[in-house]
Amino acid sequence: MSLAVAASRPNRPPALALGLALLTVVLGVVVLASIAVGARQIPVADVWAALFDYNPDELSHRIILDLRLPRTLVGLLVGAALGLSGAILQGATRNPLADPGILGIQAGATLAVVLGISFFGITQLTTYVWLAFLGAGLATIAVYAVASLGREGATPVKLALAGAALTAAITSVTSAILITNVETLDQIRFWQVGALSGRTLDILFQVLPFLLGGMLLALSTGRILDGLAMGDDVARGLGQSVALSRGIAGLAAVILAGAATAAAGPIGFVGLTIPHVARAITGPNYRWILPYSMVLGPILLLGADVLGRVVARPGELQVGILTAALGAPFFIALVRRRKLAEL
Repeated sequence: MSLAVAASRPNRPPALALGLALLTVVLGVVVLASIAVGARQIPVADVWAALFDYNPDELSHRIILDLRLPRTLVGLLVGAALGLSGAILQGATRNPLADPGILGIQAGATLAVVLGISFFGITQLTTYVWLAFLGAGLATIAVYAVASLGREGATPVKLALAGAALTAAITSVTSAILITNVETLDQIRFWQVGALSGRTLDILFQVLPFLLGGMLLALSTGRILDGLAMGDDVARGLGQSVALSRGIAGLAAVILAGAATAAAGPIGFVGLTIPHVARAITGPNYRWILPYSMVLGPILLLGADVLGRVVARPGELQVGILTAALGAPFFIALVRRRKLAEL
């Protein structure tokens, strides 16, 4: 979007603040639905009682506290992290198709978990968290190192190309290991597709410091991203160090995407689609795009998780399948309506 068009948009913080408040209310309703809806339908009154007057003798109370509440909290934080990381990556690379999946973060996390299971016999989900986080970080370093080669350094186009190439290479290695090791495939198949089921408070507590720290860092990058979105030359003219700014933004995205992938597996389309929805509401100002993405992300993720429990009852569809099914058509429609260069 040109600077002239961006400048012509009215400054409307009261309306945007009201919109964000309304979306927060919607998120609260989705959270409540995530706790109440499942193979066993639980009335809202029982949900309230379980949260504030817990009775261990009540089966519905145990289901809520032991299963659904941890699952919902993980989904809430993972959705916010994916929405924020996607918005940051798109702003920092000036690429409307950038997200943790395209830039190799999720592929690196998956490969690390597969290697841990296949060669070191790791079977505990709590250990997957650290393997996935390590793999995500190493993959991001590799992408940046490859993109930095040459005279121009790590330009947005080179970052995207390096990420796509590394993702393809890592995915092929991961597939080769899984094809030749059936036991590893059996252990990782639900994590690999992206899921919230089976997530416990132990998993949440392990990634919580990274998620909260990453969110605070991400929300502080709004002004940085506004400068980068106008181009490197304009950002330098505004007094920004482009390399440092992109490094800070990239660090926030890696922390968020790595921790989210570690907790719930490689869930696609949330980081890709949500920033476009936020931008359509707020305009090009990243100081509003970021908080909107932070709220819209868990609305999509938890909403898809609830839908997966309803359509396949008494079983369920994993949330990674639903986000792809919901996100792909939406994004195709978005591309048809608006030129990517204008986003």
